[in-house]
Amino acid sequence: MRTSPRYTGIAIGAVAALLLAGCSGGNSAQNTDDASGGSVVIDAAFSIETADPGNTYDPTGNMVAKALYETLVDFKGSDVTTPIPGLADWTQNDAATEFTFTLDDGRVFSDGSPITADDVVFSLQRIQGMADAKPAFLLAGVTIEKVDEKTIKFTTETPLLQLPAILANPALGIVNSKVVEKNGGATDGTDTAQAFLDGESAGSGPFVLDSLDLTSQVVLTRNAEYNGDEEASYDRVVIRNVTESATQKINLEGGDTMVAMDLNGDQVSNLADNLTVASVPSAQTIFLLVNQNATVGGVTANPKFAEAVRYALDYDALLELAGTGASEATGVIPPSFAGALADGVKQDLAASTAALTASGYTGETVRLQYPNDYPVGGVEFTPLAERVQAQLKDAGINVELAPAPFTTEIDPYVNGTEAFSMWFWGPDYADTANFLPFAPGLKVGLRAGWTAEANPEIADLAMQAAAATDPDTREAIFTDFATAMQKDGPFVPLIVPGSNIATAKTVTGAVYNAVWTMDIAELSPTS
Repeated sequence: MRTSPRYTGIAIGAVAALLLAGCSGGNSAQNTDDASGGSVVIDAAFSIETADPGNTYDPTGNMVAKALYETLVDFKGSDVTTPIPGLADWTQNDAATEFTFTLDDGRVFSDGSPITADDVVFSLQRIQGMADAKPAFLLAGVTIEKVDEKTIKFTTETPLLQLPAILANPALGIVNSKVVEKNGGATDGTDTAQAFLDGESAGSGPFVLDSLDLTSQVVLTRNAEYNGDEEASYDRVVIRNVTESATQKINLEGGDTMVAMDLNGDQVSNLADNLTVASVPSAQTIFLLVNQNATVGGVTANPKFAEAVRYALDYDALLELAGTGASEATGVIPPSFAGALADGVKQDLAASTAALTASGYTGETVRLQYPNDYPVGGVEFTPLAERVQAQLKDAGINVELAPAPFTTEIDPYVNGTEAFSMWFWGPDYADTANFLPFAPGLKVGLRAGWTAEANPEIADLAMQAAAATDPDTREAIFTDFATAMQKDGPFVPLIVPGSNIATAKTVTGAVYNAVWTMDIAELSPTS
C-alpha cells in the first residue's frame, strides 16, 4: 500500500452538545453486567441530527455512525496520523490524483449480504448527489467509478493528498445499496432514505441501530453478522443525552453511567479514585464569527470591527474558564497541526479603539448568538460568552447575549444569517486542510458572509495550500494562511479546549479520536 507522504493531526477529538439535559435513572449502569455480552451506558452532550451516515456531520452523529457503518479507510485507536485499511486497501499515483481501492474478501452487511464495489459507488455517489448533505463537500471534485466487483477508482480534479484520511470520516460509511435504494435511496439528488435510516441501520459495523431519539438517547445492539476486526464486547450500548457536565459527573460517581464524555478539566481533577480519566488536548477551536455581509451584520461587516473585537479580548482571562488541558487558540489552525502559529493575538486596547473608530461603530448593541447547551471539551458557552461580553464592554462595544438551543442556532449559523456568534470547529480528517474552509468563499467563510472577492489574497493562499504536493512547501503556505487570517479574517479564535473522558473501573478502551470522538467498539469490560 502506498499512502500519502504525510498527514499531520492529533489523536484526540472533542464532543459538542445538543438539546435538553438528560437525567439519571432509567438505564442505570448499576444494573448492567460487567462481563462481556452485557451493556454499557454512555453520557454525552448530544450533537446529532440523524443516524443516516450520508447526512450526519456532528460529533455525536459521527460516533454513532462509526459504530454502525464501516469506511474504506480507518485509523487505529487514537492515532489519526496514519490511515490504515478499513474495508479496503489502496494504492495511489505520485500526483495524488488517482486512488485505487480493493475491497477485502468476505465482508458482509448486517443482513449477511456481501459488500461489493456497487455498494461503495452508490454510498458515496448518494452523498455527492445530495447537494444539501453536510458531508457532501468532502467528496467535491472526486469522481468515483467501479472497476470490477472488488475494485473502485477515485480520480480527483487536483492533487488530494488527504483523500485516504477523508474517506475515514464516518459520514462516508458504506451502506447496503439494495436495502437503501429500496427505501428511498438515490444518487441523483432525489434521495429520501434518511427517514428509513433513522429507524434502522443498513451497514456493516460492529453494531446495529435499535432506537434513536434525538432528544434523549440512542440505543445500539451487537451486529451478529459482523466479521471485521473490531467485534463488539457489549451486546447493548445506551448513549444518553446529558448536556450538563456536572450531571455527567454525578451520574458517573453514583454508578448510573459508565462513561462520561464531557467533563471539564476541573471536574476530572477531583474524581473518585475508582474512576479512570483520559485527558488529552483537543483539536477543536472555539471562535467568534463576525459577519461580513452588510445585509446581515450591519456594522459588523466592516473588517475593522472584527479587528477591534480581536484586540479587545484578554485571552488569558478567557482561558481561565477552560480548565486543565486547554490552550489559547493561536489561529484557525489548532497548535498541533502543521502550519499553526506559535503565538496568538495579545490584548491591545489602543489598537482595538483605533480599529473600532475606523469601523464607523457608534455604540450600537450587537447580539452575540450561541448555543447554550453546547459544552465543547467541558467548556460551557454561557460563562465564556458573559466574559467576552464584559471585555468588549470595557473596550466600548455593547453586546447583548442571545443564547438558544443547538437546534435553534445551527441553521442560522450554517446559512450565514448570524451577525455575531460563537461556535466551534473540529477536524473532519487528520490534515491541516481541515481548516481551509475558513477561507473567503469557502464553507465557513461563507457562513461569515465572506466571499472570495472580499479578500483575493487569502483566497489564493487557500488554493495554493490545497494544491501543494511537497509537504514542506505546503506547511509554509498554511502558516502564511494562518497569519493572514489572524490579521484580516472575520474570525476571532478563542480557546482550544482540553478533552476528557472518564470511565468506571469496569470499562476500558475509552480513547478519544479527532474525527469520531470515541470508537464505541473499542470499549470492553476491564476483566
